Amino acid sequence: MLTNKGKYGLKAMVHLAGLPPGARIGVAEIAEAHRIPKKFLDAILGDLRNAGFVHSKKGPGGGYALARPAEEIRIGHVVRALDGPLAPLPCASRTAYRPCEDCADEAACAVRLTMLAVRNSIAGILDNLTLEQMRALPQAEAEAGFTYHI
Repeated sequence: MLTNKGKYGLKAMVHLAGLPPGARIGVAEIAEAHRIPKKFLDAILGDLRNAGFVHSKKGPGGGYALARPAEEIRIGHVVRALDGPLAPLPCASRTAYRPCEDCADEAACAVRLTMLAVRNSIAGILDNLTLEQMRALPQAEAEAGFTYHI
């Protein structure tokens, strides 16, 4: 399950993706717009900065901006930076694999194989969805009159 950290981080990234090129915005403004606790958002944006997704500048004209264009940022990468691996179990993870201590034969483990399929489905969607595409989803849905199903 996506944590609040992951959800708030994605909301902040979508907000930043909507800014005009070269524009910056303060943490307080993003926090207020999305009802995110400011202190928590400060920490989240720090993590996003450390992961290379956003830049920050202090002082007049300062604030946050995307470090690269929204069409180059994959949602799966952002989620992993904030919440860690996408897999529901460590034995189904590609980035943080760890065998289960209680599993005698993981190749025949129905739970692992199911969770591997879940991980692959989640990664298939999030790793192929750009921040720009995510930002455009509400408008595309309103125009087309359909719901995006996972």
